Amino acid sequence: MDNEALKKLKAEANRLPLTPGVYIMRDKSDEIIYIGKAKALKNRVTQYFGKGTAHTEKVRQMVSRVHRFEYILCDSEFEALILENSLIKQHKPKYNILLKDDKGYHYIKITKERWPKLLFAMQINNDKAEYIGPYYSSAVVKDTVDEVRKIFGLPSCNRSFDKYSKPCLNYHIGICDAPCKANITREEYMENLNAAVKFIKNGGKEMKDILYKKMNAAAERLDFEYAAKLRDRINAINNLKDRQKVVMCNQKSQDVFASVFLGEKACISLFVFRNSKLVDKKHFIIEGITEKDQLYAEFLGVYYDDKNDFPSRILFDTLPEGKENLARFLSEKAGKKITFSVPQKGENMSILAMCKKNAAEALAHENELTGKSVSALNELARLLGLTSTPRIIESYDISNIAGDTNVAGMVVFHDGKPYKPHYRKFIIKSFAGQDDFRSLNEVLDRRFSEYEKGEDKGFSTLPDLILLDGGKGQLSAVKPVFAAHNITVPVFGMVKDGHHKTRALTDGTGDIEIKATRSAYTLVTNIQDEVHRFAISFHKAKRSKNMVKSSLLDIPGVGKNTAALLLKTFKTIKNIKAAGPDDLAAIKGINKTTAENIYNHYHK
Repeated sequence: MDNEALKKLKAEANRLPLTPGVYIMRDKSDEIIYIGKAKALKNRVTQYFGKGTAHTEKVRQMVSRVHRFEYILCDSEFEALILENSLIKQHKPKYNILLKDDKGYHYIKITKERWPKLLFAMQINNDKAEYIGPYYSSAVVKDTVDEVRKIFGLPSCNRSFDKYSKPCLNYHIGICDAPCKANITREEYMENLNAAVKFIKNGGKEMKDILYKKMNAAAERLDFEYAAKLRDRINAINNLKDRQKVVMCNQKSQDVFASVFLGEKACISLFVFRNSKLVDKKHFIIEGITEKDQLYAEFLGVYYDDKNDFPSRILFDTLPEGKENLARFLSEKAGKKITFSVPQKGENMSILAMCKKNAAEALAHENELTGKSVSALNELARLLGLTSTPRIIESYDISNIAGDTNVAGMVVFHDGKPYKPHYRKFIIKSFAGQDDFRSLNEVLDRRFSEYEKGEDKGFSTLPDLILLDGGKGQLSAVKPVFAAHNITVPVFGMVKDGHHKTRALTDGTGDIEIKATRSAYTLVTNIQDEVHRFAISFHKAKRSKNMVKSSLLDIPGVGKNTAALLLKTFKTIKNIKAAGPDDLAAIKGINKTTAENIYNHYHK
């Protein structure tokens, strides 16, 4: 979209009233591409067309396609919410949150073949297989199949077991009996499979009674190996029962939502409790939103749109934007009161933490990361009050000894991991002596200048967060640099304790303790240790080189330029010592007398 079109839309938006309503964005073909609601139409819609507005990539794409917009005035924000929900359901605009429909029934399938397999299935096919079900929750079916396979040593692969093959990892970690290795007979395999089917159909108690009888009989006939296998199977059933106890709550009917972010991508995890038991769990990947309360506000109406089973209570890690209207809207839809809550302690706090961990793992899997990294970045964003999760973090440290060899190191972490190709070293040039404040001022000024040039790939992108090794003084020293270059990246100081370990972060007005949040504390400590190591290593290497150069200056006829030339040619003092007078004199710029002086310095 060109500037003229943007100005025109902004002017039209400025003429909107400051009243509740629904706005509808259309593209050049007059197709509806986005529908939203607003408490004050003018304030909300003008935000889309403001110059330099910090939109997400998804919103930028949507705005670039807007040709015109229209609006519908409403008497209240609640009325706007109902109308928005109805219009989204009717038109399904491209840039609204649209969830993939996974409703339907699910089954456990036992294939019809010589070595039958236990599988998850979404429908019954005419293939003579046995089907157990239906189940409404896909998560319950998948978890059941996975756990039962482990308990009864059944394979999860698609191999043929009528010929020998090398067993996979599941055999080596003890969760598969490896029929592919001819480790068990077909009769034994069928016995395990039938036991697994009975366990699924009748539950654990009946199967445990059967297994106890078999275990005692095996022990009496001195078949201790088989008895031990049955004992382990009984223990696995007990462990499964214990794990199921954990996912229960004192509330008969509640849904639990938790979410994590990674840049402009979010994952919402949902735990569904009915009759105090966890009956379903899901996760949803959403792109183009960076604020949690806004994410829930847009998500809830879509998720509950076609549901007929509503909870009495919904738990969140953050309450949604417009929570009163949303709770009222869902209550009217459900025909009963639905309350919203953010648990602060006890059982529900633990359930919410588990839900959030699942969201972190799902988002990490989506981006080929670890759940710990995603959790740490989200916790750090929460502690620092950042509007989005910091995917790129830069950190700076100064290193010198009494002002000698004054250098700085810059390290970069991408998604919680060091990204060494973008590490950079700085030699302080603007002054001599020791002054960490002036040093940081120079380094940040040079870094932002390189960003403005756009020539160095490592400097061509601004980070989401900058961490300085130091406190209030260091922050005060660099703030003018941010202002001079018009840089708005959040910057904090890493405040250390008496053992040179980060104990808190500061924005210059006060300390933000981070030790209570383990994942964020570990991440910040890793960053602080890495930038300190990098700066110290550079300082040592630079100082060592200077000391070597200084020792060469003791030789008659060798000045700074000659010393530099010798090091450039021979690399090390050891190589210079090994060179003969003729080798030394062969270097352009070193005469015969100087060559002999160098040789004699190390050999007489």
